[in-house]
Amino acid sequence: MIKKYIYVLFFVPLLFSCKKESVKVAAKSEISVKSYTFKELKPLLERQDGKTYVINFWATWCAPCVKELPAFEKLNKEYAAKNVEVILVSLDFPNQVEKRLLPFISKKNLQSKVVLLDDVGEDIWIKEIDSTWSGAIPATLIYSPRGRKFYEQSFDYELLETELKTLL
Repeated sequence: MIKKYIYVLFFVPLLFSCKKESVKVAAKSEISVKSYTFKELKPLLERQDGKTYVINFWATWCAPCVKELPAFEKLNKEYAAKNVEVILVSLDFPNQVEKRLLPFISKKNLQSKVVLLDDVGEDIWIKEIDSTWSGAIPATLIYSPRGRKFYEQSFDYELLETELKTLL
């Protein structure tokens, strides 16, 4: 009889704790973010495949960036069938991906493609992205076969859509 109680007190809680852990691991593994150096990211900034690209540079620690994300998400949803792709380039610190970026993506249910720019050579890549960029975020690049525009500002949906339409 005592053996039964030892079994119940020791092994049953262990069994449930194992199940909880595996659920957490499974949930975390569903979301991933690819990390790029600028050299690896650069082709995403100059594709010539007939699509229109909206590339937003942001970070979870940037309040104006977080505030404008719903506009990019809405644009992604509304224009996906119109050959428009939204890419959210996170400038979060690489050591914060697991603790901050992935939980943020999950909590906000971001559907746009999210990538991490992990390159300490910002003095070089900021100017390569756009010669007028001071490095402040949020910043957005919109390009298509009709042209290329860079914005160092925040957007609401209406303004973002207006700017997108100039390049469609």
